[in-house]
Amino acid sequence: MLTQLRNIVQSVAASADLHQALQTLVQQTCVAMHTECCSVYLANPEQASFDLMATQGLDPAAQVSLSFGEGLVGLVGERAEPINLAHAREHPAFKPFPATGEDAFQSFLGTPIIYRKTVLGVLVVQQHQPRQFDESEESFLVTLAAQLAVVFAHADAQGGWLNASQSPVLLEGVPASPGVGIANAWCDDSQPRLEDVSPASCLHVQKELDRLDAALDDASVEFRRLRKRFDKELQKEALAIFDLFVHLLNDPMLREDMTLRIQQGDEAAWAVRQTVETFSSRFAAMDDPYLKARAADVKELGQRLLYFLSEASSNHQPISSPIVLLARELTAGMLASIPRALLAGVVAEEGAANSHAAILARALGIPAVMGVSFSAPRLHNKSVILDGHKGLLMIEPAAPLLKEYQQLVQAEVSLQSTLDTALASPGKSQDGTRIQIHLNAGLSADSSIAINQGVDGVGLFRTEVPFLMQRRFPSEDEQVKQYRAILASYPDKPVVMRTLDIGGDKPLPYLSVDEDNPFLGWRGIRFTLDHPDIFLIQVRAMLRASLGLDNLKLLLPMISGVNELLEAKALIARAFEEVRQEAQLAGEVLVKPLLGIMVEVPSVLYQLDGIAQEVDFLSVGTNDLTQYLLAVDRNNARVANIFDALHPSVLHALSLIATTSDRHQLPVSVCGELAGDPVGAALLVGLGYRQLSMNTRNVAKIKYLLSRLSLPRLQKQTEQMLSLSEPGQVRTQMEGFLAEQGLDALVQIGRMR
Repeated sequence: MLTQLRNIVQSVAASADLHQALQTLVQQTCVAMHTECCSVYLANPEQASFDLMATQGLDPAAQVSLSFGEGLVGLVGERAEPINLAHAREHPAFKPFPATGEDAFQSFLGTPIIYRKTVLGVLVVQQHQPRQFDESEESFLVTLAAQLAVVFAHADAQGGWLNASQSPVLLEGVPASPGVGIANAWCDDSQPRLEDVSPASCLHVQKELDRLDAALDDASVEFRRLRKRFDKELQKEALAIFDLFVHLLNDPMLREDMTLRIQQGDEAAWAVRQTVETFSSRFAAMDDPYLKARAADVKELGQRLLYFLSEASSNHQPISSPIVLLARELTAGMLASIPRALLAGVVAEEGAANSHAAILARALGIPAVMGVSFSAPRLHNKSVILDGHKGLLMIEPAAPLLKEYQQLVQAEVSLQSTLDTALASPGKSQDGTRIQIHLNAGLSADSSIAINQGVDGVGLFRTEVPFLMQRRFPSEDEQVKQYRAILASYPDKPVVMRTLDIGGDKPLPYLSVDEDNPFLGWRGIRFTLDHPDIFLIQVRAMLRASLGLDNLKLLLPMISGVNELLEAKALIARAFEEVRQEAQLAGEVLVKPLLGIMVEVPSVLYQLDGIAQEVDFLSVGTNDLTQYLLAVDRNNARVANIFDALHPSVLHALSLIATTSDRHQLPVSVCGELAGDPVGAALLVGLGYRQLSMNTRNVAKIKYLLSRLSLPRLQKQTEQMLSLSEPGQVRTQMEGFLAEQGLDALVQIGRMR
């Protein structure tokens, strides 16, 4: 049986198109189960029906469509469980279709094809003689359906079974830049790819070193040229992306690694691939979405170096009308190579919403979706709709859907004008309650955000990147220089710097750590307390960087108890006294920074009263707090759907933190992704939070949202949400509430998935 199962699944997966796959399925299932009839019905969500797509035993010319819940097939789909009958025609749900020749069959066994709680179809076997299929037969069909579900879902995502006769296809990805793009798809395959570079040795080392130096210089010139091109079009946040790429190109660690490989006999291209993959893999393995996205930046550098090493010239097809660009991985060069007026949107197979290419797309106002699996040749020149809000790509949409999205585009234009006005205003509720809006940052691209962005400071600055990009721990002076630049970018505004959150899932290249479960292991404050020398150097660097600016706030990550906090405070006090004395000798005065902790480990929830006596503020990391409360790895596709910051348990935890902080008159902020979600931000303010920290793209949206909400009404609505039992109920009711306040356009356009 196992061999037969494997053979059927492999044959289906190898099929060229959907028709061939389904015919193979029904034919081979009949043989394997020794049945006289096998049919497969696929769900059609738009028509709310199950359609007969292939059969062995019924009349193949028959057109059969059963509404959801109609007939035995509909009943199987509705119940989402098998139905096994010896006398199918006697069942009250049986519905005859004479044209199929089904009347001759008595026995019926149907099982749903389910993928991630969604019924994709129903698989049915039938026989003339009345008998109930035995347990082994039922088990075989159920197992087959479960394995087919994965194959069907994967093939659908790849776009490999698309054909002109099918209804419009929907591909899902990750929202990276908001907006809607309507145009024909256009595939870019002109860029050399790292994975295409094979191991190769060189005969002339110096020649390869010269080629590498030339490529590095050419890439640096290109990024400077791009910066100059966009100088008047983009704000500092986006322009700093090009500066960062130039900085990385000049990074001694990257250059030394590539040079060493060439000196050991590798060709330049092969050396580039190895170095880039080594560095990018370190970031890709990290849990923090922001740091994980840095892998794409390193890969983009590698792609551009390969481009210049290959001495290739771009052979783009001429573009005369707007397109939606499809690419394996989005790069800044791609965005710059196509006139903005002709670029309706971009879709990439790889990359993340936090990549700098995505940041650039947002800055240019180009809708973008990342992580979409597609077959480029099949989609080229097809009509598509790109939904950058929901992360969707719709292929060959029907006229009604096209009209709906065209209206949405018009609504976006109107809303964006309103949001631009809200950006310069302070964050306030409709009744005047002040809500501070801060930024989450982590690299120069974020730290250069101009003060005119209308934010109240930096709510979270990640300090890990310099530690991850070197062969050694950065020196105290190196750290002072980096931190000083950040603090100086926000004079008279607070900058919350999180101490090193490293270890476990974010390993340092020069400090190997092997753990079975890095998310629950040696990371955050646990790592730095075990290495007080590293912690002291970093804190000293932050304190020295703050001299004369006095806007530093210190934040400790992954605190799980009072003991860890007290131990960290003792080290901070030691560092402060050292720097204070040094500053005094130089005629400077060191101001003691405020100290806070990240509330992200659930154990802290039960020690808040004690912790409140030891800190000046709290910062809630909703991403990790949700992950630990729900015991779910949000990067694991099998359980990622369980991760939801609107889960009632998370909301009650957030309520507890807010009320405890209020009782102790302790400032508390939220710096997780929930703060930038319209529904999440509304709930947080309703729970009592008055400081929200978010990514740049959400600032105007959240400010506008808050300005339209009455705090008393919001508090009443939030209280009702705490009585709900499902996260889906919370989101639905909150979206309804926001729509009642006239924010339906914001919810529709800005909804985060």
